[in-house]
Amino acid sequence: MSGIKPARRWQPAFYPFKRVKFGRRFLAKTELCIKGPLFGCRMCGNCLLQETAFICPMECPKGMRNGPCGGITPEKNCYVDETRKCIWYTIYKRALKTGREETLLEVLPPLDWDKVGTETWGEVVGQIRKVGTGKFIGGILSKDKIKKAEIWDSVFRTIRQPEWWQGDFDYHPAPSREPVSDLEQRLRKGEFVVATEVIPPISAKTDKLIRDIESVKPYVNAINFTDSASAIPKMSSIACCNVVLDLKAEPILQIASRDTTRTGLQSTVIGVNAMGIRNILCITGDNARIGPVPTSNMNIVDVDSVQMLWILRRMRDDGIYLDGRKMKDPPRLFLGAATSPFASDPVLQAIKDHKKVNAGAQFFQTNLIFEPDRLDLWLEQLDKRDILNKVYILIGLAPLKSYKIAQYLHTKVPGVSLPEKILKRMEKAGESAPEEGVQIALEMIDSIKYKRGVNGIHIMTLGWESIVQRIVVESDLAKIE
Repeated sequence: MSGIKPARRWQPAFYPFKRVKFGRRFLAKTELCIKGPLFGCRMCGNCLLQETAFICPMECPKGMRNGPCGGITPEKNCYVDETRKCIWYTIYKRALKTGREETLLEVLPPLDWDKVGTETWGEVVGQIRKVGTGKFIGGILSKDKIKKAEIWDSVFRTIRQPEWWQGDFDYHPAPSREPVSDLEQRLRKGEFVVATEVIPPISAKTDKLIRDIESVKPYVNAINFTDSASAIPKMSSIACCNVVLDLKAEPILQIASRDTTRTGLQSTVIGVNAMGIRNILCITGDNARIGPVPTSNMNIVDVDSVQMLWILRRMRDDGIYLDGRKMKDPPRLFLGAATSPFASDPVLQAIKDHKKVNAGAQFFQTNLIFEPDRLDLWLEQLDKRDILNKVYILIGLAPLKSYKIAQYLHTKVPGVSLPEKILKRMEKAGESAPEEGVQIALEMIDSIKYKRGVNGIHIMTLGWESIVQRIVVESDLAKIE
């Protein structure tokens, strides 16, 4: 393990799905022989080394190309491959050390699979020739930092940001318009909103689903449905959201990139928008590693959550598909993303969250929080980046029903950790554990509901939907404005 390649090689190199000329195959082999030992290169054909501190992001088991997933912590290894540290945490640390952390804000494109398995050096040489070899060499040797950066970008940014993507570092606010959903309208008005999850059924029968929705409907402003959480198949989020619409409530559709292709994402969103679903939460999703056997594909996601936001924002704001086709009636969307405030150092976590806001996220739903006081450091970093006023934040909370559930969340759920004092309280409670869990949830709500930058809560019921009424009523949430 070298300083250049801080993680071991993840998998063998990709191979192209087409016949390639001998010259290009020879160049690809040469490139692999050099970049393989140095960077753990897999020959993705879409090299991002210049923007990721010269650490290859394709060493991430999920193939995350825009930052880490929410399942990491600085103290723990990757939950997909427990023998290694998170490669993105290493990228962030090196970028901070070299003063290049702002380059990590660039929204990077998904793989172009027509290039996967082929070389990139030929494309670089070709672009240098277009710019002018002499001009390029002169610019790189220049002492003028601005000129040097411009000539560098004229080659490498042109390659890594193809015409069909055109990612950047900038914030892209939604166009001025009327709110597209009741959730957006309430948040804009400054209301403290309450969202909750209802667990999707494991069968085609919807009787219990309807009862659960009806039980929480009077006390919440929106209802989420997970997209096969923990990689366990259940009724789809789309079907559950459709039931919510029939019951005249406000749905939030979750889409996990784990099971989503770029084609499926675009067609699904157009379809659900026609149904009346406006709130879309883009998440990476739990890896198949923590799901049931037989284990499904654990390799590269087709699009990550940042790329999902970028694609959907452009569909909404520019009325274009990823391939450039224009649509007469774009979808009306209120875009959200998940975040894990404690998954990483607050400074590093804020970089990923900043990128999501730039890409199109209008609201955040956080992972489960059990230490409200620690939120201040994360919120402070978002404020320093001037994005606290650009995104609505709903804090994730869960009423613990037993010590066993508390242990499971702490040890098995990526990105979630419980402090020792909470675990001890639940253990000591014994048969009174459900009541203790409710009291802990109420205490946390009291700690966060007036924090600057917090716009609401998201109650993850963990199958305990009947407790939502009590939590909302006893927290006096309905009176917060």
